[in-house]
Amino acid sequence: MPRFFDDTFNSGHPYLEGENARHIGLSLRMRAGESVTVCAGGVDYLCEIDRITPETVTLQILEQMPCAAEPTIAVTLYQALPKADKLEQIVQKAVELGVTEIVPVMTRRCVARLNQKEFEKKRSRYEKIALAAAMQSGRGRIPAIGALCSLEQAAKAMQQAEAAVVLYEAEGGVSFSEIPCDAKQYAVMIGSEGGFDAEEIALLQRYHVTPVWLGRRILRCETAPVAALAVLMHRTGNL
Repeated sequence: MPRFFDDTFNSGHPYLEGENARHIGLSLRMRAGESVTVCAGGVDYLCEIDRITPETVTLQILEQMPCAAEPTIAVTLYQALPKADKLEQIVQKAVELGVTEIVPVMTRRCVARLNQKEFEKKRSRYEKIALAAAMQSGRGRIPAIGALCSLEQAAKAMQQAEAAVVLYEAEGGVSFSEIPCDAKQYAVMIGSEGGFDAEEIALLQRYHVTPVWLGRRILRCETAPVAALAVLMHRTGNL
């Protein structure tokens, strides 16, 4: 059954318009009486098409339920900016694993050096990847792609989470298995190809971000978020 995302969807006046409506009527050539699922804010609405016009599809809601594919926790991934197209892969896999938001971070050892304006030119591409991954994996919401920020900006924002961690391969961190699994909001920081230097870790610790490690093997920057999110989802009963 086709799934459509619309965070402005009003269950009191159920309809789709714009690109979603055009896709239903022109691309899929659907007709009145056929069924679609509308995803809005983590809720799945099973609907029957009532009427189709070139710009609007009027629906009748048959059933609504929380999306079974949405995790019970909120996870923001703070990803130090990697080079080339690695961020595209990270966005795709993180969305599939259930992340809530992905925030790119500029750190000292980032090989890719973009300013905010340069990143904004790429942001729509990442948002499209997030949308496609959310549809493919049956998510009930589209994870957000945040604006590019500095390490200190990220550290300040991470304070809002109940549990905030940074993956760090050096000694002194705790095992990921020691992180509380009863929190509802998590923030996870992952380094770029060069990881973090000691001063950056010290800065994060001042903002109560805990260094953790996933074992003695050094993971690539595109592997680390997949491993960390998989472990977190498993420990919280979401995988």
